[in-house]
Amino acid sequence: MKTLSLFAAILFGLFSTSTTTAQSSKTETIKVWGNCGMCKTTIEKSAKSAGAKKASWDADSKELVVTYAVKKTSSAKIQEAIANSGYDTQEFTAVNAAYDNLPGCCKYDRKETASYVCPMHADVTGTEPGKCSKCGMDLKKKQ
Repeated sequence: MKTLSLFAAILFGLFSTSTTTAQSSKTETIKVWGNCGMCKTTIEKSAKSAGAKKASWDADSKELVVTYAVKKTSSAKIQEAIANSGYDTQEFTAVNAAYDNLPGCCKYDRKETASYVCPMHADVTGTEPGKCSKCGMDLKKKQ
């Protein structure tokens, strides 16, 4: 009987101990330009396709709140996916072809033309001096 009790206690201990390793999650607010409900759907879908666990975009504030596992994706990857779908973000500018393919109601006023660019990654731009989100180099002023 003691053996059975000991075995049951060991089994209970094994199953009650959490063996999963928690991945650290990060919640971040990202500026994303857009207009309407269709924009919201596309922006959130793009963020999730790039690895965001949660994504919620507000049309009034133009802010996307994303939660993601830092070991699986990054803010830069999420923003790049959104820009590839046609929407400018705080760090990435959508290519004109992607923007031109948006429905008429989704054609937002484009953010200021980027005047700073990473010397190694031409797709990383900004409207003010800063660091490249991919390599950390200083953004250089466009000539």
